[in-house]
Amino acid sequence: MNYNIQDYTEDELISLYRAILKPRMIEERMLVLLRQGKVSKWFSGIGQEAISVGSALALEKDEYILPLHRNLGVFTSREVPLDRLFAQFQGKTTGFTKGRDRSFHFGSNEHHIVGMISHLGPQLAVADGIALADLLEKKEKVTLVFSGDGGASEGDFHEALNVAAVWGLPVIFMIENNGYGLSTPNNEQFKFRHFIDKGPAYGIDALQIDGNNVLEVYDTVRQAASSIRKNPRPMLIEAITFRMRGHEEASGTKYVPQELFEKWAKKDPVENFEKFLLEELILTQKVMDSIRGEIAAEIEAGLQAAFATPMPEANRQEELADVYKSFDQEVIKPASEGKTERRFVDAVSDAIRQSMERYPELVLMGQDVAEYGGVFKVTEGFVDKFGKERIRNTPLCESAILGVGLGMSVRGKKSIVEMQFADFVSTGFSQIVNNLAKSHYRWGQAADVVVRMPTGAGAAAGPFHSQSNEAWFFHTPGLKVVYPSTPYDAKGLLNAAIEDPNPVMYFEHKLLYRSISQEIPNDYYTVEIGKARTVAEGTDLTIITYGMGVHWASQLQQELTDASLEILDLRSLLPWDKEAVQQAVAKTGRVLVLHEDTLTGGIGGEIAAWIGENCFELLDAPVARVASLDTAVPFAPQLEQDFLPKQRLRQKVEAMLAY
Repeated sequence: MNYNIQDYTEDELISLYRAILKPRMIEERMLVLLRQGKVSKWFSGIGQEAISVGSALALEKDEYILPLHRNLGVFTSREVPLDRLFAQFQGKTTGFTKGRDRSFHFGSNEHHIVGMISHLGPQLAVADGIALADLLEKKEKVTLVFSGDGGASEGDFHEALNVAAVWGLPVIFMIENNGYGLSTPNNEQFKFRHFIDKGPAYGIDALQIDGNNVLEVYDTVRQAASSIRKNPRPMLIEAITFRMRGHEEASGTKYVPQELFEKWAKKDPVENFEKFLLEELILTQKVMDSIRGEIAAEIEAGLQAAFATPMPEANRQEELADVYKSFDQEVIKPASEGKTERRFVDAVSDAIRQSMERYPELVLMGQDVAEYGGVFKVTEGFVDKFGKERIRNTPLCESAILGVGLGMSVRGKKSIVEMQFADFVSTGFSQIVNNLAKSHYRWGQAADVVVRMPTGAGAAAGPFHSQSNEAWFFHTPGLKVVYPSTPYDAKGLLNAAIEDPNPVMYFEHKLLYRSISQEIPNDYYTVEIGKARTVAEGTDLTIITYGMGVHWASQLQQELTDASLEILDLRSLLPWDKEAVQQAVAKTGRVLVLHEDTLTGGIGGEIAAWIGENCFELLDAPVARVASLDTAVPFAPQLEQDFLPKQRLRQKVEAMLAY
């Protein structure tokens, strides 16, 4: 193995040796502890240390790195304290996730590291978001994100590279090509020969390096980073290497031909570098023994500190509190009495505009949101006011843009991500429920992202532009779900959602955009998230609903002159206002839950169950539900109207009143 050392001092070379030796010695210790049952799982990076160490040392310490399973060298090179790292591996509270996640599934802003999630691919777009924040702040920085050859088969890989190329983001995509995705060899993963073949297709510079040569990795990344800082753009680096142990220890290596182990054992990055330094008299046996002794002592001290820490005791209050970033909303009232008649769509637009003015760090991203103004013209004219850096057209890649939002949050920025239609969020589902929703609970990183969701049926738009999918997210701790029914609430709740540092799914019923209007304050104001609104007071029956259901219930109230209906608009679905629901139940003793979503698995089932458990003594009749049919949303108007619950609502109300 050739090492180009002419540009290095002896001290620098010994420092590199120390850096690459440390993760190897930790790994060897971890494998012993695994057999002893003192750690539960281990993903070995033996044979791949040069990539992690060389990459991390080549960057500035305040530049972010997003590692994966086999990048222990990133953490050690960034000088993460070993006692905390070992505590993390053991699930101790002194780790980085309070025992809530394992191994390298954590981040540390102090060390400028954002760890992985098991889905691998979504982290690539998070790197895009961090790089975008640097670009917007005119900082000459680079972000480096790792992918394995197997994980690069995911669609998130394509989306992240494409967005980085289109936006000219300063990201290094480091592909560790070790030949296998768990047990699946590369010839069953892809048909191209090398990952560098992908670079030109995206318009990205691509380099291939010997991933087992720590100096080659270090030199390449250092030069690439220096160039990217001056001329921001993405770069793909393919590091050829080999995984000397199983995907994780339990999986073994029987599926790998023995001759590959024999071949790659001769290319061991630690042993070869050590041998070279000894031959060149840069390293002596005495110095080597001293370094090994120092590292061994550091490892032992870290282990003893971690072992001395007790396992976490369940604290239900703390667990629930950490699902969201702590935020005590103070409702903001308008500064003046001025009001204007505004349609629902105008109210949404006003909120975005005033929040963009209020938060200079806020960026809006979505398909066709810039010059075109979005398909519903919500952001028309915004480019002229805020510029294309903050009003950003995106490629058709929902997952990547949601990941960008999380990356922006890591850098202290706010994001609004518009789904062109709520239906399209399915292609970004993992980013929302696994990344945005869990980041604060896992490692204390808030996801300051609002996802705008134009939703609902009634316009004969068929199965893929009409779904009510709020229940998908209602089930996910860590998200907040908001669904206004009036222009006043649309503006106030959207402002509140943007203000909130937690991820908020904000639903806007498309049919309300231009069909209703209301006098609303001209000034900036907020409405409390989690607080329901009494639309009408009554004594005979309570209808609990939200969104379009509020208007269906209000219309029925006007038609039923001989009945007194209490109508409660939830407005927020997660969290939802249990106190208001209980009070509304107590008023009438009869409750009907109404929503546009399909009946089975809808939010109404949870609310009805809660009422049954907590308000049974207040009831004079069983809790009823009215919702859409359990089918996809049909296209033909006659079928769609039968699908929707509006025409079944009156029949159910009359039956409830007669109970």
